[in-house]
Amino acid sequence: MTASAHPAPLTAASASARPRTGGPDDRRSELVEQIAGWALAVVLAMLVTRLGLL
Repeated sequence: MTASAHPAPLTAASASARPRTGGPDDRRSELVEQIAGWALAVVLAMLVTRLGLL
């Protein structure tokens, strides 16, 4: 095996120098995730009630 077979470890400086890939923003995605979670819970509760499963 050669030395080039193992990638160099990432340091904080090299990780911060890389461009962002369009991933979610930290604060805004938390709010969207909370709203989507509550909406899913309400829809699931309505479905269970309408089908008489409770």
